[in-house]
Amino acid sequence: MGAMRALFLAVDGGNSKTDVILGTTEGEVLGFVRGPTSSPHNIGLPGTISVLHTLITAVRADAGLPASTGIDVVAAYLAGADLPVEVQRLHQAIDGQSWAARTIVDNDCFALLRAGTSLPDAVAVVCGAGNNCAGRTADGRTARFVALGPISGDWGGGHDLAEHTLRLAARGEDGRGDPTALSAAVAGHFGCPTVEDVSIALHLGDLDLVRVRELTPLLFEVAATGDPVASGLISRQVDEILGQHRVAATRLDLLDSRHALVLGGGVLRARHPQLHDQIVAGARAQAPLVEISVLDTPPAVGAALLALDALGLTEGAERHLRAALAAAEPAPAIPLTVTTAA
Repeated sequence: MGAMRALFLAVDGGNSKTDVILGTTEGEVLGFVRGPTSSPHNIGLPGTISVLHTLITAVRADAGLPASTGIDVVAAYLAGADLPVEVQRLHQAIDGQSWAARTIVDNDCFALLRAGTSLPDAVAVVCGAGNNCAGRTADGRTARFVALGPISGDWGGGHDLAEHTLRLAARGEDGRGDPTALSAAVAGHFGCPTVEDVSIALHLGDLDLVRVRELTPLLFEVAATGDPVASGLISRQVDEILGQHRVAATRLDLLDSRHALVLGGGVLRARHPQLHDQIVAGARAQAPLVEISVLDTPPAVGAALLALDALGLTEGAERHLRAALAAAEPAPAIPLTVTTAA
């Protein structure tokens, strides 16, 4: 290993998994590991540090990096780094571990944004387990939402879609809501005669409540048949995503200017036509110069590029890094099902 090469650690910590990359300023990937969530909202700040410590130890071992070798920057982009005070606390806690000479911490939406575009003016909307949005401009301004869940007005993402699918199926079956093919589909999915039986089984613990999340793909299948109730729920998700883009772009004075809109998260990466086509049409209607893309690389690429940006991106490093990570498979450092006490 050349003595003059600067080294970085890049962390993309989401609600379901955490990727950690160890690399050089030339864009070379020396180590790449994956573990469970590191979001402090899920496991508390001590849990976040514990998971990151294990993963950083693992990625150094994966790279064969001697313990005496210092790292120049750690760039950690984490779900749960929503409020300025949360970013500050995470920064203080991570910096205190002395994993690198310099520490950068921010929300994981910014990693997704950087992974999806090199344009300096950009907005990212992530729709995975939940929904969030962030934007940036060439002059360094940013836009973000409080993103604290229902208490801050948030709605959407796979978990909300699944829960509302069950709710609409139950109401369609018992008459409180409009009739919908979701009722038979939900009952059939769980092998029950009725949605009422599904609800009772969930209540009594005969069905694990986590299994409700399985209903998101089912929603899109039923909507594709033309079911108006299922389609209405998807339209609500479209409205939420377009609203996030509109507000962020307005705050950054981008609505009438050329900018990127990066769509990420599992729900959007699936490119369900009924969802995707409405988002594209709606975004172009409210921002005619917008350039829309769906993220097809891991957000960890963005965390690594932001680390390189901080170190001074060398010629060809971004291209090299993207190519290296496109072919890389992370080593499983901790099983994704492991939870850490707060």
